[in-house]
Amino acid sequence: MIAKKMVKYVEGSSVIRAMFEEGKKMAAKYGAENVYDFSLGNPSTLPPKEVNEAIIDIASNEDPNRLHGYMNNSGFEDVREAIAQSLNKRFDTHFSQKNILMTVGAAGGLNVILKSIIDPEDEVIAFAPYFGEYNNYVANFDGKIVAVSPNPPSFQPNIKEFAEKITPKTKAVIINNPNNPTGVVYSEKTIKELAKVLEDKQKEYGTAIYLIADEPYRELAYDGVEVPYLTKYYDNAIVGYSYSKSLSLPGERIGYLVIPDEADDFENLIAAANVANRILGFVNAPSLQQLVIKKCLDASTDISIYDTNRTLLYDKLTSLGFECVKPQGAFYLWMKTAEPDDVAFATKAKEFNLLIVPGSSFMCPGYVRIAYCVEKAMIERSFAAFEKLAQSYGLK
Repeated sequence: MIAKKMVKYVEGSSVIRAMFEEGKKMAAKYGAENVYDFSLGNPSTLPPKEVNEAIIDIASNEDPNRLHGYMNNSGFEDVREAIAQSLNKRFDTHFSQKNILMTVGAAGGLNVILKSIIDPEDEVIAFAPYFGEYNNYVANFDGKIVAVSPNPPSFQPNIKEFAEKITPKTKAVIINNPNNPTGVVYSEKTIKELAKVLEDKQKEYGTAIYLIADEPYRELAYDGVEVPYLTKYYDNAIVGYSYSKSLSLPGERIGYLVIPDEADDFENLIAAANVANRILGFVNAPSLQQLVIKKCLDASTDISIYDTNRTLLYDKLTSLGFECVKPQGAFYLWMKTAEPDDVAFATKAKEFNLLIVPGSSFMCPGYVRIAYCVEKAMIERSFAAFEKLAQSYGLK
């Protein structure tokens, strides 16, 4: 018999992953060109050429003992220092290698920091809609997730409700910026308001509340929109980053945590994160990919491809009468369903070979997420299917 906790995890297994698998079956049945899979946020742009060049160079020239051997749990010192200096240059911060911990992607980093700070029954706040795996990450360490209600049409966090939901048991707040699934970028005004609430609540309760930024989409922002860097606004901010999207490397599982000097109990927090990185089973982030990242800090994917898809899809769906949030970042379009039941709407869409994810998977019923990190040609082929979906609901 499997563990009781795992029974719940299995029952609530990712809807997104299930749809991705169903999409492969539908493609085999109907032909890949006749299935329009917008379910999974799998980057469609190629990694920059610098990545392959770095891999070849490292494999050919790096000392094998360094490349394949054990290291500090935090990662290679020179890699961490290079990342710290890159951040300092970009955001006018003052990090060094001691503030950087290399992680197995952003997901690994979030689990590391949550294990480091959460005791059973501690509370972690997230703003709906949010990435559903946050529920599992918090539950991994017997914490309790507390959701702040969605705030349409802007989908900026509801600051009033946020303040009301903070309690003496609140240990952390997670924000995902740019946001998955809405594509909204939390503004500097929003970040300042969040920071002010947290500072007031820390004083009121005499506790430390960590603001954890989940930032795999940081580089994917459009129309000149800037994504605020959290450590500049709040001392107890911790940043989790992944190169999955910025370098199109989701399968490589490489990222980092930033824990600033100003964070409460900094020395113990860094020590705990190092231990968590080891005992969660990662031990350290992949050595090859750490060295690749050091050589590719100034490289990037071509996000103009996503920008083109964003405009193309948004313009088409709104012309059909669907109500959508125009994305400012990431590569998702958040669309209001034409009926209250978002699961029923997504099921209806499948009749036209459209695979889209119900908003209830993100704790926000009544919407669907459409991932436009796909080939432009597929988006164009899907228009007839979206037209039929609109017609089935009597939209123009």
